[in-house]
Amino acid sequence: MKTRRVKILGTGKYMPSRMVTDEEMDLRLGTPRGWVRKMTDVAVRHFASDEETASYMGARAAKAALAEAGLSLADIDCLVCTSGTREQALPSTASLIQQALGEELYGVPAFDIDATCISFLVGLDIMSYLIEAGRYRHVLLVSTEIASVGLNWNDKKSAALFGDGAAAVVIGPSAGEDKSGIVGASIRTYSNGARLSEIRGGGTRIHPREHNAETEADFLFRMNGEAIFKMASKLLPGFVDELLAPSGSRMADFQAVIPHQGSAMAMRLMRKKLGISAEQLVYITPNHGNTIAASIPMGLHEAVSQGKVRRGDRVLLIGTAAGLSLGGMILDY
Repeated sequence: MKTRRVKILGTGKYMPSRMVTDEEMDLRLGTPRGWVRKMTDVAVRHFASDEETASYMGARAAKAALAEAGLSLADIDCLVCTSGTREQALPSTASLIQQALGEELYGVPAFDIDATCISFLVGLDIMSYLIEAGRYRHVLLVSTEIASVGLNWNDKKSAALFGDGAAAVVIGPSAGEDKSGIVGASIRTYSNGARLSEIRGGGTRIHPREHNAETEADFLFRMNGEAIFKMASKLLPGFVDELLAPSGSRMADFQAVIPHQGSAMAMRLMRKKLGISAEQLVYITPNHGNTIAASIPMGLHEAVSQGKVRRGDRVLLIGTAAGLSLGGMILDY
């Protein structure tokens, strides 16, 4: 298997100013004190204010990633928003992030890649090929999510999980003797699970003009967590075996495993089914919640910032998403 000579040059993160504790969520949901913490293991998450739009948060995370990479926006050849939520139906959130960066006449391509919760992983996979081919040199990937606006407060189990926030990475070619690269990646979609996690309204099937009190639920997030858990528990072990096999990697070879932080239950499933040790697992759920596609790059940023991942370390990125989709990537950081 050929390693793609692509390197993560810098990471950045932005968390909204409003912190929401599990006690506050218990009051909002009308659940007994301690219920949210017990069900989700989320002690605090952040909710965006009206001023903290997805593009604003994405631009803040992007600036942090650029600073860490030692680059400016003038060095970026392509800007890709890899998010599961959109700021508006048109134009792309990426173009709004470019505007929020103060570069309305920048001219560099900006577009979105949406694979819901694994959007970042899919975007990194796709854009790495374009870097290796020489089409682009430096690409800015931004995942910016505002889940709070679409929560169904009557669906307590799912509403208790989510938080808002943004993360970004800058990627570019590996140089010289640099060992950084993408060793392997895989994306699979099993559409018999397509209806297990969805927002039915807002598109062409149930247009926004049809929004009223009777159709309100169609425009809010719904998830059959138990059914997703059952599907994922059956599919993940074989998926990971096939991902690791071409490179001869074993779970013990990874310095860190950075999953999509879907839920505490999902984290327990991954650890049990895949043999991930407590030392390997990058677990940010308790102080972030489920931040949709931003969760994997947030986990990467935290792991790098805290020294859990260093240059040369082998890292596994993995997640599940609506669709039902599975994604995984072996990364030599």
